[in-house]
Amino acid sequence: MCKDSKTGDFLRADHLLENVLEARLKGDKAARGVTIDAKEDDAKVDAKKQKRKAKDIKAVQLSDSEVQEYEEILAKIDNYNGVELGELIERLDIRNPDGNNKVLPPTPFNLMFKTTLGPSSVSPGYLRPETAQGQFLNFKKLLEYNQNTMPFASASVGKSFRNEISPRSGLLRVREFLMAEIEHFVDPEGGKKHHRFDEIKDLRLNFLDRDTQLSGKTRVQNISIEAVSKKLVDNETLGYFLGRIYLFLLRIGVDPSKLRFRQHMANEMAHYAADCWDAELLTSYGWIECVGCADRSAYDLTVHSKKTGEPLIVREPRRNLGQHSVNMQKLWNKPCLHWDKQSVKYFQRPYNKTLISLLRFPGWYLMEKSMFLGSLSSLKSGQSCKMSVNTLLMSSSHLLILGGFFIVFWSTFIGIVPGDVARGVLSLPLLVASTKVLIVPLSNLPTFVPIIRKISQNLRRLGISCRVDDSGASIGKRYARNDELGIPLGITIDFDTVKDDSITLRERDSTRQVRASIDEIIASIKSLVDNAETWDDVFKRLPEFLSQVGND
Repeated sequence: MCKDSKTGDFLRADHLLENVLEARLKGDKAARGVTIDAKEDDAKVDAKKQKRKAKDIKAVQLSDSEVQEYEEILAKIDNYNGVELGELIERLDIRNPDGNNKVLPPTPFNLMFKTTLGPSSVSPGYLRPETAQGQFLNFKKLLEYNQNTMPFASASVGKSFRNEISPRSGLLRVREFLMAEIEHFVDPEGGKKHHRFDEIKDLRLNFLDRDTQLSGKTRVQNISIEAVSKKLVDNETLGYFLGRIYLFLLRIGVDPSKLRFRQHMANEMAHYAADCWDAELLTSYGWIECVGCADRSAYDLTVHSKKTGEPLIVREPRRNLGQHSVNMQKLWNKPCLHWDKQSVKYFQRPYNKTLISLLRFPGWYLMEKSMFLGSLSSLKSGQSCKMSVNTLLMSSSHLLILGGFFIVFWSTFIGIVPGDVARGVLSLPLLVASTKVLIVPLSNLPTFVPIIRKISQNLRRLGISCRVDDSGASIGKRYARNDELGIPLGITIDFDTVKDDSITLRERDSTRQVRASIDEIIASIKSLVDNAETWDDVFKRLPEFLSQVGND
């Protein structure tokens, strides 16, 4: 972090450098008479912010070499350490935009919240910066739930805390945030393969790899996940989950043209990661990280095992190991780790080098004490020893930062009706919308009450959430205010419903309507919710209804 030399304000060094260079590049475009892209200029923010932003940007033309240097620095901004950031801030005369004051050299800052446990200050504690560690601590129990077999996965949702230096940008840079994590455990001896990789290998994703960033570029490659074979992505398991993340984001309504997967550079890679990719989404704030996907190797389980003395490992029997002669007396005299009351002993490196070289299996070996009784001098491995190998697993971590998704939803799905700027629409996909169906009776006559009850009961029985709006406002006004709530479908009950049991179904974004019997409409809603049909399919299959206009 950096400190303002006059006001004492604290700033994140990388964000300070990034913001100032971006402002200079925009000022260069303004001086050259180049129109600034709406995405770059945060076109979706309100008018006051736009005015302030335009005022802050000074139209100063840069040389071509300066423009190229700034763009290269921005492309590699996450790869600089504290010393390198300090050198850039000094050389480029980076100042605090709020007052144009110089800043002091960057100093390290712990982003973990420190506290004390109990009434004494002797025992320090920290608020968790991620939810994953709870899954690692419960590894043994999770393994038992999966019948001690691999691979398996666990998930958690909860609050995390980071002592952000300068919180801002709404839900993006906050000190308390909600996150959801999946940990997938797999045996690395199998090459970190995934049995369902073929299902997603032909997907084409926008990749921004490490080498491209180091060259100072931000150009993405649209290539298939089969790039695993070229080692762009480290292994099949990581590639599989990148594909699943991509499909999930598309399903909840993310625009694929505003989605990229950026690989972490060496200097920004977490200490536990063998490879790491972020799913980034383009918003009015620029590219923001919404999902992180990392190969954590066996780092977490290894550290927890060392600190607690509890081996977080999986025991797999090895068969057909062949026959080898081993001097058990020598092994018996070596130091060993006493484990349980059954006189089972674990021989740990470096004391089992002879056995490891013979059996060609790294790791820990389970030896029964009965093998050492009498004058036994040879060992038939895999037969008399009933040997097991305890494997340290690789975990693949998949982190969803929910605050980022909310930013994307608001910037993507909030819009206005063409031709009516006063009317807003929240175009949430059907999968995401909490309320799926709006039930609107033409009036609040008692005649419609049993029909409303019947339709709502049938929808709830199918697990489809619905809402009834039976106020005295017009149909158009009721649809308009519920469009702002993001309800995708609307059912209209009118006087013909009483006669022939027919109702209309309206789709929010197109405002088109179809009419059919109650059973047919509910069946169509069910197929839409289950993603078995699209609205276009339903519109082609059922008769269009034009008499009632939902936009009046």
